[in-house]
Amino acid sequence: MYFQKKKVLYINLVKGVSIMNEKRMIFVTSPPACGKTKLSKKLATELKHIVYLDKDTLIPLSKQIFKVAGEEYNRSSEFFEKEIRDYEYDVIMDLAFEAIKYEDLVMVNAPFTQEIRDDKYIADLRNKLKDYGAKLSVIWIVTDPEVCHQRMIDRASDRDTWKLENWEEYLSTVNFNIPENLRTPDDEYALLLYHNSTDEMAAVDFAKLLEIFNN
Repeated sequence: MYFQKKKVLYINLVKGVSIMNEKRMIFVTSPPACGKTKLSKKLATELKHIVYLDKDTLIPLSKQIFKVAGEEYNRSSEFFEKEIRDYEYDVIMDLAFEAIKYEDLVMVNAPFTQEIRDDKYIADLRNKLKDYGAKLSVIWIVTDPEVCHQRMIDRASDRDTWKLENWEEYLSTVNFNIPENLRTPDDEYALLLYHNSTDEMAAVDFAKLLEIFNN
């Protein structure tokens, strides 16, 4: 009888596990101002058994580094790229791997602009996730650059000051193409697209994502 009770308890606990009872680390990624945070928070609110991490949470620490170093606050600068950027990613990924030990879904909201197009980085990440019994899903937000431009203007964040003042130069450094290298034949959820140029498109794809991760 005791064994049967434990078995029933176990079955009830695993009912909430997502995507065919697999742990998933989910990257929500795109160039800036495409809608990562809005999508991430909305998904995290709707899903169960999930930890939500936002790399922007680290920005106050990064601002202090600029201040102590006597550098102008500019997240598009050479100083940021050399002294701050990669460390932000290291920290958020350390937190993500801590979380995946204890929860079924871990969502990381960050651009990952270099990482998602680096085949070695992705291969190493997938191999590391295997040790945790987990897989990687990347949600790529497909958004028209001019829509992103207007959203950046509307949000009026100091992190975008240089970008807005040098829009054409900034735009030349950003890759809006879908990272097709992330697709893999043995995992249909490796790359998921969320079209976000209009509210109508976003609503359709949000429903699809919700169905996938709540399955």
